[in-house]
Amino acid sequence: MRWMPLFIILILSLLSGIYLFNNIKEFNRRRVALVSLIYVTFLGTILFTPMSFTGTSVYIMPAGIGSVNLYHITYDLGFIENIALTVPLGFLIKRAFSNVSVVSMVPIGLMTGAAIETMQYYLSHMFLINRTSDISDVVANGIGIVIGATLVLVYRYVYEKRILEKWI
Repeated sequence: MRWMPLFIILILSLLSGIYLFNNIKEFNRRRVALVSLIYVTFLGTILFTPMSFTGTSVYIMPAGIGSVNLYHITYDLGFIENIALTVPLGFLIKRAFSNVSVVSMVPIGLMTGAAIETMQYYLSHMFLINRTSDISDVVANGIGIVIGATLVLVYRYVYEKRILEKWI
């Protein structure tokens, strides 16, 4: 029962991978789509299963309902790890919705972080995956998503500048 979220993530990823592989013919687009799918699968595994990854190790957490922290923001290594974990997500969101401004990415990032933590809370109670829902994670996820969106703008600026220099 505890591993049901992992099975669902893996089945959805497998089906999505088959769909992407069969329907995207251009090599670069297929590669980007499949790498994005691998990232999202990895992210889902980290966030919604009883597997925990610390910077140097992987372990399976004991069954439990986890805990909730709504008041104290802690700036530690886990905070930085959560930022790093969601930078690619911000990159993907901004790439998919290029007309959304970076300022608008702040509430999107915070809402995404809140949705992740809420889902962890419910999955912890339904499947005993023992995940902690933490306001620090919401803030770190929001920061990571905004950084990722900003990197898209930097990438586009550098790429467009490089193309412009080729024409001159």
